[in-house]
Amino acid sequence: MLSAVRYSGTQATRAGRRLPHYDYWLLSVVCILLSLGLVMVASASITLADRAYGDPFYFFRHQLYAVMLGMFAAGLILYLPLILWQKAGPWLMILGAVGLVLVLVPGLGREVNGSMRWLRIGPISVQSSELVKIFLIVYLAGFLVRHGDEVRSTFNGFIRPILIVTMIAGLLLLEPDYGTAVVLFCTALGMLFMAGVPLGRFFAWMVAAIMCLASLAVLSPYRLQRLTSFMDPWQDPFKTGFQLTQALIAFGRGEWLGVGLGSSVQKLFYLPEAHTDFVFAVMGEELGLAGCASVILLYFFLVWRAFVIAQVAAAHGKQFGAHTAYGIGLIIGLQAFINIGVNTGVLPTKGLALPLISYGGNSMVVNFVLLALLLRVEYENHFLRKDTAAQPVKKSYAA
Repeated sequence: MLSAVRYSGTQATRAGRRLPHYDYWLLSVVCILLSLGLVMVASASITLADRAYGDPFYFFRHQLYAVMLGMFAAGLILYLPLILWQKAGPWLMILGAVGLVLVLVPGLGREVNGSMRWLRIGPISVQSSELVKIFLIVYLAGFLVRHGDEVRSTFNGFIRPILIVTMIAGLLLLEPDYGTAVVLFCTALGMLFMAGVPLGRFFAWMVAAIMCLASLAVLSPYRLQRLTSFMDPWQDPFKTGFQLTQALIAFGRGEWLGVGLGSSVQKLFYLPEAHTDFVFAVMGEELGLAGCASVILLYFFLVWRAFVIAQVAAAHGKQFGAHTAYGIGLIIGLQAFINIGVNTGVLPTKGLALPLISYGGNSMVVNFVLLALLLRVEYENHFLRKDTAAQPVKKSYAA
């Protein structure tokens, strides 16, 4: 009997060793954010959905479909070795650029709220700018593996990825998608910095980028209006400053603990885009400062775990995994920071979703893919020895 117990325990231990190992703290935080997002989308959109579609849970149901599709995509990504992503990086970047060009072609691209960001593929709409987030991170990670020494030591090596990012940002600005262009540019600079590029090399390009973005904002009446309304929304609270003033009223009503889940007044057609860009403001009204602070801490933890996973990968010689994890942490952290900053009036209004919380099918699926990639890096850190995924691939893949 005792020998049987020992045998079964040994078998269970061996079986346990064969089970996939993932960062369950990270998974727990993702599940909390995802669950909270579904609840807040349902709460923020229930009145709008009832009036527009006669179905109070129209947006909630579509968000749930996106979550299920994202989970399916994440399940597939978890089984793909990182070496495949590394080899496919340049081709994915070309595919992303082609998608951004096709969006601008009349008849192919679909205009929504004044921006050409969508491609209609059968019954679904694909937002090319969302897919580019994945492709750019993967491409830059592979580029830094292949040309890391050159990027760190020479100006020519540094300027090549910057030119690629500038081209992608230019296509995004033609849509226009100012927010995504800023996020991708900052993510790329952050990845280069984490790869060891000297800080002094960034100054000239950061100044040039800031001047270009500022010029675009000033020369465009629409963007200039957003900037001026951000600086003083109460100067014109019923027109240019309407969104921000309504968001600030929502935070003011929420106080410390909120007015209660589902009891928001601002979502009743006062606050535009309450279930997408400004869902954090509705959260502030219904859950108060305590709820908002908790969400911010969850994002801090998610980004911190991504950086820890990247450091472990670098310590094991898995440079592609390290650069990829850094990029994922940066892009999720930047999107959360900008969205929260816009909602609270710290930053000018931009159409960026709050990761895992805001309504949006494309954004949700892309976030699942990014997090699955991050979990794959963590998995290979623990179960795979230093292999070809940490080595440069053939020069024919270099851009």
